[in-house]
Amino acid sequence: MATLANCIVMMDEGIDRVGELVPQMPAAEARMCRLMLMLGATIDRELEAKLKPNKLNHSEFLTLMILYSRPDGSSTPGELCEFTTQGATNMTRIANALVKRALITRGSSKDDRRRVLIRITPAGRRFVQKVLPPMFPQVGAMFTGFSAGDMRQFDRLLRKLAGNLDQLGEQRLP
Repeated sequence: MATLANCIVMMDEGIDRVGELVPQMPAAEARMCRLMLMLGATIDRELEAKLKPNKLNHSEFLTLMILYSRPDGSSTPGELCEFTTQGATNMTRIANALVKRALITRGSSKDDRRRVLIRITPAGRRFVQKVLPPMFPQVGAMFTGFSAGDMRQFDRLLRKLAGNLDQLGEQRLP
């Protein structure tokens, strides 16, 4: 399997060649987009490998983490779809899998019987508390050599990019 460093070299060479053939191509921007996609895919594979022994996938883990982080431990399916970028059909599959493991419950809201609420269970909270800490060393290692200033700047730049992407999305709306 090729290392990320080798893939980045190949990417740079390819973008440089395309830039020669299509001079108006925004090479720096294309390079950044491709680099983020490559890194994101690698981070996702690493996370999946950490979750696999717990018979959990990334979307299930993210759903649990969202519920765990909420003050009352609950959310609606629609909110979860939005926060996890999953469709309704896949969120149903995720919820079914987590309900089957007794990590969440699904039921009606006390305030509005028509509204479905998904809630993390005490077993789900314990599961997160068991699964999460072993991930910390690897997450920390990903950022070895980054100073606190680097981390703040990286965070600021990623949020700036997110704002630009939001604006592009708004411009596409009719």
